[in-house]
Amino acid sequence: MPLSWLYGLAVNVRNSLFDMGLLKARSFSVPVISVGNITVGGSGKTPHVEYLASLLKDLCKVAVLSRGYKRKTKGFILADNNSTIWDIGDEPYQMKKKFPMIEVAVDKNRCHGIDQLDEIGIKPDVVLLDDAFQHRYVKPGINILLVDYHRIIVYDELLPAGRLREPLNGKDRADIVIVTKCPKTLKPMEYRVITKVMSLYPYQQLFFTAIDYGELLPLFNGGEPKPLDFVKDRQVLLLSGIASPEQMSHDLSPICDQLQPLTFSDHHHFNKKDIELINTTFAKMKGQKCIITTEKDATRLEHIEGLSDEVRDNIYVLPIKVEFLQEQKDKFNNYIINYVRKNSRNSILAKEKDGHTSQDSNSTGDRPRTISFRNNR
Repeated sequence: MPLSWLYGLAVNVRNSLFDMGLLKARSFSVPVISVGNITVGGSGKTPHVEYLASLLKDLCKVAVLSRGYKRKTKGFILADNNSTIWDIGDEPYQMKKKFPMIEVAVDKNRCHGIDQLDEIGIKPDVVLLDDAFQHRYVKPGINILLVDYHRIIVYDELLPAGRLREPLNGKDRADIVIVTKCPKTLKPMEYRVITKVMSLYPYQQLFFTAIDYGELLPLFNGGEPKPLDFVKDRQVLLLSGIASPEQMSHDLSPICDQLQPLTFSDHHHFNKKDIELINTTFAKMKGQKCIITTEKDATRLEHIEGLSDEVRDNIYVLPIKVEFLQEQKDKFNNYIINYVRKNSRNSILAKEKDGHTSQDSNSTGDRPRTISFRNNR
């Protein structure tokens, strides 16, 4: 706790310098949406950035800008079809592979990264900042704070006593707070309790999301996708190197015969000893069996050598996506689309401000609007 107090003092000084304008936060002419958290560990940033990319990709020109954690390069890099995880990091690589039609770039200096997107001629209609809630040198138009349902920040402590990377009042910078990884069976009373303890300001909007799963995809050999109930009556080796694998383990355990976790650290790069461990662990499992891994781990596993034929034939990737609860999806989508439309520097998009195809709405009960704009750059 004494170390937490000293850490909190340092973070408060830094935040105060930004609040007083002594450290400058830049605004940009392009709409910028930041997604991040104030805790260490996974809160679902990548699936939520992917949700935004999927929402906007057919409406305008989208660019995702990430730090590119654990890449072996420096400076600004724009991803292309030849980029590797060593060039841009595993999460940007995952997003570029999943959404080849959007621009994905990495730069530790987010201001420089946004400038470079313009200078090299990309000129996006919206920039999605991945894991940038605490990168205060950029002043986003929408600041989205993610809070893990299993670790509500109001009950946490500052590092190193807890998991908070800054004091709780940091949440006040958020325009939107999303409580992630909620059970789909969350009761109305729990919604009300969380809403009360979060104690948000009137200008802040609170949403709740749960994890949803897609079909199991073979990592190698290009086989057919399998429904999730494929794991029924099978022993499953859950292979993961992510910050919070507990949710996936919790969700898979009831539907498979037996689940055995094999867990590595977040962003772990598998070495020869790890490969041997995976091979021997799977070989010892009896009966019908398979390996399930995450999309992020798949980006690191797909290029490594040494996996046994048995492993390669039985390893599947489990895609995850987010699902909004309480029928909040339309409200969230409309909020995001309206912001991009109203603040776009693209003249084609700007015309929609006065058109009859859209109607402003921030209320839960309104029907979703029809948005007809496209990128004609």
